[in-house]
Amino acid sequence: MVVVTRAEEFQELRPLLFAIAYRLLGSVSEAEDAVQEAWLRYDGSATQPESPKAFLSATVTRISIDVLRSARVRREAYVGPWFPEPLLTDPYQDPERSAELADSVSMAALILLERLSPLERAVFVLREVFAFSYREIASTVERSEAACRQLAVQARRHVDASRPRFEADRRSRDQLAGRFFDALREGDVEGLQKLLAADVQLVNDGAGKIGSTLPVFGVAKVARVLSITIPPFAQIGAVLEAHEVNGQPGAIIRDRDGRIFSAWTLDILDGRIQTIRSIVNPDKLGHLGPVADAHAVIREKKQARRGKQTP
Repeated sequence: MVVVTRAEEFQELRPLLFAIAYRLLGSVSEAEDAVQEAWLRYDGSATQPESPKAFLSATVTRISIDVLRSARVRREAYVGPWFPEPLLTDPYQDPERSAELADSVSMAALILLERLSPLERAVFVLREVFAFSYREIASTVERSEAACRQLAVQARRHVDASRPRFEADRRSRDQLAGRFFDALREGDVEGLQKLLAADVQLVNDGAGKIGSTLPVFGVAKVARVLSITIPPFAQIGAVLEAHEVNGQPGAIIRDRDGRIFSAWTLDILDGRIQTIRSIVNPDKLGHLGPVADAHAVIREKKQARRGKQTP
C-alpha cells in the first residue's frame, strides 16, 4: 500500500487550484496567494478530508471570493481599462476540455466575467469551465443546489449576451498573428490594414501610469498608430517576441536587456484581428520576469524616432 502525504496530494492538485483561482481573480499573484493559503488550511486541518480535491477546490474558491469582493472597489477606481495579469502558460491541462480551458482564460472572457458578482463568477467557473456538479458547488459556496442553479442561469445569461468568439482553426489563427507581427515590426501600414477587422480596436492597460487610456478604433487609425509606435523600439534594441498569452496569440516586448516592457494579446475571428490589447502597467508584469523602466524606454524610443526624422 502506497501512502501519499498531504504535500504530495496538494502538489498534484496545485495546477487545478491555480487554474480556478486565476479565472476567479484575473491576477497571477493573487491566485498564487490563494493557493498558498489553501495549502496552509489543508496542512493545518486536524482531520483528513474524504476528498482532498473537494476540500482544496472549495477552500481556494472561498478564499478567491473573499479576495474578489475586496478587489471590486479597487478595480472600480482603476484608471483606464482594466485587464487581467497576462498568463503565458496555464498549468492545468485537460485534453478533453482544452478548447474550453483556452477560451475561458482569454483576456476577453476574463474581462467579461468582471461583470458578474463574486458568487455568480464562482458558480459559472466551477460549473462551465471545470464541470463541477451542483452538489459540489453548493457545498463550496455554501448555498443550496437550487440557489446555485439560479446563479448559474443568471451568470450564463450575462455571459451569453457578450460571449467572446475566437478563430476555431488554431493554425490559421497563429499564421495570421505571425503575419501581423511581421508587418508590425516593419511598420507596414498597408500590410497591417489587410489583417485588421473594420471595427478593430486597440486598447491599452497602463493604469494611467504608462501610455494613453483612450482606445483607438478603426482600421486606418489603428494601423497608423501601430506603424509609428512599434518599429522605433527596434532602434533602441527592444525585441518583440511572438508568444501565446492567455490561450490566444500574443507577444512580449522586451527592452535591450531582456526586461519586460509590455504584453500583448490578439482576438482573432473570421480571418481578421478584432481586438489588440496591450498591458504596460508594470504592476501586472512582474510575475513574467524583471520589468523594464517603461518611462525610460519610452523616452529613449522618442529620442530615436526624432533622430531618425531629423534631416
